[in-house]
Amino acid sequence: MTDFARELWAYAGARKKFWLLPVLILMTIFGGMLILAQTSAAAPFLYTLF
Repeated sequence: MTDFARELWAYAGARKKFWLLPVLILMTIFGGMLILAQTSAAAPFLYTLF
């Protein structure tokens, strides 16, 4: 996983596409929230956010 993050950072730096990083971070956060909503006791608390 760290190799992927390192390559992504190198791509963004080489191509000057730093605007991609906040998008990917938000997608990762929302994906993690979806996983938590399906598999944990934190689901009721996550549903109240939306």
